[in-house]
Amino acid sequence: MQKRNKYTEIEDFLSDESFQSWVRTNADFENWEEWTLENPIRAKLVEESRQWILAMKVPENNLPTSIIQTALVATWNKIENNETSKNREIKLWNNNWLRSVAAVLVFGLITSWTYSHLFIPTNSTQVYNELIQENNDEGLVEQTNNSNKSQIITLSDGSSVLLQPQSKLSYPKNFVGNERRVYLSGEAFFEISKNPKKPFLVFANEIVTKVVGTSFRISAFSNEPNVEVLVRTGKVKVQSNESISSSHKKEEITLLPNEALRFTRKNSTFDKITDITKDKTLIHSARTIEQLSFDFTDIPVSQIFKTMEQAYLVNIEFPKDKLKECHLTTSLIDQPLPEKLKIICKALGNNTSYEMNGNQIIISSDGCN
Repeated sequence: MQKRNKYTEIEDFLSDESFQSWVRTNADFENWEEWTLENPIRAKLVEESRQWILAMKVPENNLPTSIIQTALVATWNKIENNETSKNREIKLWNNNWLRSVAAVLVFGLITSWTYSHLFIPTNSTQVYNELIQENNDEGLVEQTNNSNKSQIITLSDGSSVLLQPQSKLSYPKNFVGNERRVYLSGEAFFEISKNPKKPFLVFANEIVTKVVGTSFRISAFSNEPNVEVLVRTGKVKVQSNESISSSHKKEEITLLPNEALRFTRKNSTFDKITDITKDKTLIHSARTIEQLSFDFTDIPVSQIFKTMEQAYLVNIEFPKDKLKECHLTTSLIDQPLPEKLKIICKALGNNTSYEMNGNQIIISSDGCN
């Protein structure tokens, strides 16, 4: 029996490193999501534990001791006055380790409020909405990810976007004109279909990222101190969004593979990072899709599908018996998800095709050539 099958309290989950990693990075190497969904009671406990970990992920800041102490006292009073769950609280709060965690939680709530009100320019929370209003004539579709896992979006040009939780993307049903424009608030990984005559632009709050065909990640949450762009393949150009401030210095920076750019909101400056392996923040925030290789040499097609499932957090159904002896040698680097699937289906032949519905992909095939 797995150790986690015996978990009955929140502290059991909080002390499990693989659970912490799943919550913070969405990398589900231990199949936490599948295990959680097996039992409704278990799911409730997992969600409570998840909220604890998410609440502790806040920016560091120094606050007067008196403010922290006041908040802690108020929190303890609320806990003691809650009679409906008295027994459970006594067991939790008598644990010194959890009391420390609670202190971090209260401190985090205070610092989060202070940070968002004192250190982040107020217009950073407005830019996205203003951009949508200004470009309403494009017939934009907005998709918001309120789940706890990433969602795949396929655009009309064949580009794919892996939208992270608590993020939203606005895009036209069909791209018209000589540019392809989308609008992001939050975090997403983009794989852009190549079209030199029609550049792709991502408006992410204070910055604009321009590409032709490449893959890159943008993190532009309105309540965080920085906006970041990290390039995996190809080349991108990043500049400030002219609409945020007429006094902001116009600057365009080119990024190559494995380079990144950090826009600091506090002083409106750009910092180019040429070696992302030396930046702890970028290393910690790396997604699975950025770490996997899509170069395959004589690899079973079942393994290729598994790699794609891990990268995009999708579910791929395929006829295992018909494809169990099939191997492929191909490079799927710098290709959007739909193009990857097309290449695989064409290589397999024998009436192989795919259907895609959200995060569900179904492969139909009579076997490989």
